[in-house]
Amino acid sequence: MPAHDFVSPDSIRAQFSAAMSLMYKQEVPLYGTLLELVSEINQQVMAQQPKVAEALRWTGEIERLDQERHGAIRVGTAEELATIARLFAVMGMQPVGYYDLSSAGVPVHSTAFRPIDDAALARNPFRVFTSLLRLELIANAALRQRAADILSRRDIFTPRCRELIALHEQQGEFTAAEAREFVQQALETFRWHQHATVDQSTYQALHQAHRLIADVVSFPGCHINHLTPRTLDIDRIQALMPDYGIQPKALIEG
Repeated sequence: MPAHDFVSPDSIRAQFSAAMSLMYKQEVPLYGTLLELVSEINQQVMAQQPKVAEALRWTGEIERLDQERHGAIRVGTAEELATIARLFAVMGMQPVGYYDLSSAGVPVHSTAFRPIDDAALARNPFRVFTSLLRLELIANAALRQRAADILSRRDIFTPRCRELIALHEQQGEFTAAEAREFVQQALETFRWHQHATVDQSTYQALHQAHRLIADVVSFPGCHINHLTPRTLDIDRIQALMPDYGIQPKALIEG
């Protein structure tokens, strides 16, 4: 097979980031509104501050400004996290950092999957903050076991996604056609599901323990829970969001 038929991890990551952004826009229409607002403000900042625009051009960041995304997901088991790591590795993304959020009252610990070398970051710095549920922090032993049983019965990856991950590990790269199929199969892991997999009483019990526990355990996938574009003026974005029908968070994070 000709070498030129294979695509780089950077290319797969860019395809996946764009596809996830499109999917999230369909799931959350206000996300599309946010993208429009961010793009408008970014253009204004560059017009009003030529030195900012010059710096972005000099570093090559201006070409990827509208493409940058920071996503976040939550998984329920160590096996899910291990497979997520293999999935992200196809796109040249490695775990960076460790965050124990239990100190903030959130029963997870986390890492961020992203490219790590400068050239890959320059092409597409897509990153996904990934949290693993800590079942041992559920105080009620019966509820803890119920949550573990529910998680043990689900598979958040399509069979074909698992096959493609194994294929990439075997051959070391993907053809363009394999990459396109991988992106579509991988998206299913992060898609929002309207119907829970548990009954109402179980959901309420999990939610009472912690709303995040209910979110992780009660659905068939690790749906993307936010996807954030890059802005050059977060304060202005925050101030204008209500005018666009978007309810901003009380505090800016990051």
